[in-house]
Amino acid sequence: MRTAVIGGGAAGFFLAVNLKEMAPTMQVDIFERSKRVLAKVEVSGGGRCNCTNDFEGVGDLSAVYPRGHRLMKRLFNVFGPHDAYAWFERHGVPLVVQADHCVFPAAQDAHAVIDCFVGAARRHGVRVLTGRAIDSLQQLDGYDYVVVATGGSPRGQGLEWLRRLGHEIVPPVPSLFSLSIGDAALKSLMGTVVEHASVQLATTKVRTDGPLLITHWGLSGPAILRLTSHAARLLHEHDYHMTVNINWSGQTEAEVRENLSLMTIAHRMKQLTNVAPDGMTQRLWNYLVEKSLGDRASLRWVDIGKKDINRLANTLVCDSIATTGRAPFRDEFVTCGGVSLTSVHPATLESRVCPRMYFAGEVLDIDGITGGFNFQAAWTTAYTVAKAIANHALANT
Repeated sequence: MRTAVIGGGAAGFFLAVNLKEMAPTMQVDIFERSKRVLAKVEVSGGGRCNCTNDFEGVGDLSAVYPRGHRLMKRLFNVFGPHDAYAWFERHGVPLVVQADHCVFPAAQDAHAVIDCFVGAARRHGVRVLTGRAIDSLQQLDGYDYVVVATGGSPRGQGLEWLRRLGHEIVPPVPSLFSLSIGDAALKSLMGTVVEHASVQLATTKVRTDGPLLITHWGLSGPAILRLTSHAARLLHEHDYHMTVNINWSGQTEAEVRENLSLMTIAHRMKQLTNVAPDGMTQRLWNYLVEKSLGDRASLRWVDIGKKDINRLANTLVCDSIATTGRAPFRDEFVTCGGVSLTSVHPATLESRVCPRMYFAGEVLDIDGITGGFNFQAAWTTAYTVAKAIANHALANT
């Protein structure tokens, strides 16, 4: 029996290794379009590979999987995050869980994962064929099973042959990206991190929390990446020109007003811009004061009135920033869209229109927020397909 795995990325390698462990006599070949395999794994997590998440505190998978959460909930019964953690440790990759629940190799190096996959594939006799683009089943004549694990396709060309076979394709758009802004004064604060920010797309209910990073092009950090993940299609429809409301304080407006009122007493004779609220950098505070009060920003605390406090509080908890597009770098590593989940059998991820063709990883219309959730989707779907093929092969021998 022979299986062709199209795609030499995270899902493709994980599937190939697990399939060989489940069905040792199966011939498994990986076909990779480029000259290098596992390229995305190498650069993920800043080169450290955030390979999963402990999911602590995740009560609803829709919070971390904007698309595909129902299927992921089902497949976690087959292979979930605890199974992935045990798999890597069993295969010689010790892991560590960070305070933010992200899981990394203890070596803090993505090559720990890459070496594991490449080494296991070699030991099990998996053939890895690079520079081999596959865009038709005719190229794989003689294989009993075909797995498509080609990852995301931002421009959609890599999905056309699957559409021609009869699969429904959800138009792909980027997810998990930073936002560009035109506010030069805010961009001048590049490098500033706000640990407990809340961001919301104006006129929508899309809201996320977490650290926010100001860059020389605009807004980034986990809070923004989560926002763009949940609102990927909405932002695409608006050509990435929308308004983001930011709560810089991590507090309610009433709490901020009370704190500012106390500061008017504690720092009466000091200039507003010389004393920032606890937890806020002086540079960001000065920007917000000048944005709120204009010429009155040079006043002392004792000289500001209730209207000034209300303006400041409103800016701290609901500052409006216009976006001008995605960040000018190709920093998005995730694409939402792909093969529609209606085109596959949910228990096995086998195609409904092409028997013995399966799908795993980001080529499916499943994607998660930042934090190791997308790699977990790759492991879960790849393991599910490996198990389905192994079971089918065993039943037909």
